[in-house]
Amino acid sequence: MAIKGLKATSQTIAIGFSVTESAANTFTQGSVDLNLDPLNNEVFVVSAINLDPFIASAVAGVDTRVATSLTTTSKTALASLADSNTLARSVNQIQAAGFVDSGVGFQQTSLDSPPATLDYLGIIATNDFFVQVEGTGNPTAKGVTGKLYGYRARADASIYAALVQSEVLSA
Repeated sequence: MAIKGLKATSQTIAIGFSVTESAANTFTQGSVDLNLDPLNNEVFVVSAINLDPFIASAVAGVDTRVATSLTTTSKTALASLADSNTLARSVNQIQAAGFVDSGVGFQQTSLDSPPATLDYLGIIATNDFFVQVEGTGNPTAKGVTGKLYGYRARADASIYAALVQSEVLSA
């Protein structure tokens, strides 16, 4: 579906990524370069995201989790969906505090793919997107893999300027 002020310059592209904690239970962020052409006002229109966090460790009596987020700007902590630059978030956790066994697992995730009524999930106007991961209570480093789906588009000058300014100023 056409978005006013943008002209698609590619077919759908799937971009795979992977980020692993630098040490167990340590916030870690990775960046993925989209190789956009700012001289031609190129942006990336995100149509779907799939985040696949590693499974939290099953440790008797200990709550564990692996939380991830995908954002359009760099972060110093996991992002919430309330942040305007967050495109997706996912959490795998095991609630085991107070149990002598390994507890009960839960998964919490934002929408992997948009409903048919949405034209897009977001527009990335700067060159990178960022993937964050952080475990809690795990004896080993955890991570996330995933795919970002979308297409390249060219924006007219005023829309491009507004998109870049909005993305950078809301970081």
